[in-house]
Amino acid sequence: MYKFETRAVHAGQEKVDATGARAVPIYQNVSYVFEDGEDAMAQFALKKPGCIYSRLGNPTVNVFEERVASLEGGVAALGFSSGMAAITAVLQGLCHNGEHIVASANIYGGTYNLMAHTLPDMGVTTDFVEQNKGADEFEKAIKENTKCLYVESVGNPNADMIDLEAVAKIAHKHNIPLVVDNTFATPYLLRPIEYGADIVVHSATKFISGNGTALGGVMIDSGNFDWGKSGKFPWLSTPNDSYHGMNFQKEIGKAAFAVYLRAVLLRDTGGTLSPTHAFYFLQGLQTLALRVERHVANALKIVDFLNNHPKVKSVAHPALETHRDHAIYKKYFPKGGVSIFTFEINGTKQDAMDFIGKLKIFSLLANVADAKSLVIHPASTTHGQMNDEELKAAGISPTTIRLSIGIENVEDLIDDLKQALG
Repeated sequence: MYKFETRAVHAGQEKVDATGARAVPIYQNVSYVFEDGEDAMAQFALKKPGCIYSRLGNPTVNVFEERVASLEGGVAALGFSSGMAAITAVLQGLCHNGEHIVASANIYGGTYNLMAHTLPDMGVTTDFVEQNKGADEFEKAIKENTKCLYVESVGNPNADMIDLEAVAKIAHKHNIPLVVDNTFATPYLLRPIEYGADIVVHSATKFISGNGTALGGVMIDSGNFDWGKSGKFPWLSTPNDSYHGMNFQKEIGKAAFAVYLRAVLLRDTGGTLSPTHAFYFLQGLQTLALRVERHVANALKIVDFLNNHPKVKSVAHPALETHRDHAIYKKYFPKGGVSIFTFEINGTKQDAMDFIGKLKIFSLLANVADAKSLVIHPASTTHGQMNDEELKAAGISPTTIRLSIGIENVEDLIDDLKQALG
C-alpha cells in the first residue's frame, strides 16, 4: 500500500520529517538511488514509499507538502511550480473532455482566463455565476456533466466573501467536489475543509512565501470526498489504464486524488515545484501567523482611513458594516482578515493612474501578499484580458485600485496614501 509520507533519500541518510524538530536541507537531486531492483519496482508501482525522480517527488518538497496539509487539515498535499499549475492540475484531474465546471465570476483574472478560454480548447467548459446573489446561483448552473464547483475563500481583487458551508452542501447534494482557492485567507485565518471544501489550492507565492522571491503552488486533498459513491470519477474509483489497472481509491484510500495527481498528471505534465522554492516556503511558514496578524491589523486601519476620505468613492472590504458580505465575514473570519482589497477613487481612469504614480512606499507590481505594500490597477493588468462585460461581472471598474497591505509601519502607509490622494 502506498502511503503519503516523507521519505529518506538514500539508505543511511537521516530522514527529514514534518515536525520541525530538525532543519530541512535542500535536496537538489534529480533522481535517487534505489536499494535494489525489487525496491525500484515497488516504488514505480506505488507499492512502496520513496523518491524516484524529482518531477514526482523530492524530500524537501515532501516536507513542505506535509506541513501545508497539516495546517489546512487535509490528508495530503502536492506542490506545484506555481499557483496556476496547481489549479490547472486540479481541474484536469476532475474534468475530462466534454465536461463542465461551475465557478464564481469573482475570481482571479488568470483563473478566469484559464476556464473561459484555455480549458474550452481541451473540451472543458465553465459557467460563471454571480456569487453575490447567493449560493443558489451555483445550483442553478449545475448540469449533468458538471464535475466541480470552484470558488475563492476571499475573492481577487474585491475581497468578496462566500458562504462556504452553503456552497459545499450544494456540491455534495450533486455528488461533486467543492474546490476552494484559499490563497488570500491562509490557513491561519480560515480552513475551508472545516466548512465542507473537498480540495484546497494556494498560490504559495503569496502569503506562504511572504517575501516575493519564490514561485509555487500547492493542492490539499481533504480526503473526505467519496469518489466511488459519487460515480462521476471512474478514473479514480475503477481500474485506471495509465497505472496497470490500479484503482486509486481502493488501493490508496483517502489520499487517492492527491496520489492520482502526482502519479499521473504531475508525471505527464511536469509542473514540478523546485526544492529550493519549497525551502523558501518552509521558512515562510514559520512566520505565517505573525505576518498575517500584522497584515490584517494594518489593513483594517487603512480601510478606516480610506472609507472616510472625500476623494474615495467606495471601499470594497467586508469588515465595513455597510458591506454586503459583512455577515459572512463575521462568520468565517473571527480573527479579522483580508489585507488585499480594492477601492474606487473619485474621478476617471487617469485619476486612478495618477494616484498610483504618486505613491512612494507602495510598489506597483503584479504580486500580492508580500511583506511589502503593493498596488495595481486591475482593469488594465491582472484582469486586462476580460472584456467590459466580464469586468463588470467581476466588480472591476476603470477607477478600481487594488491594494495589498504589507507589514510596514501603518502610519507611514497612511501618510503615503494621504499624499497621493492629495
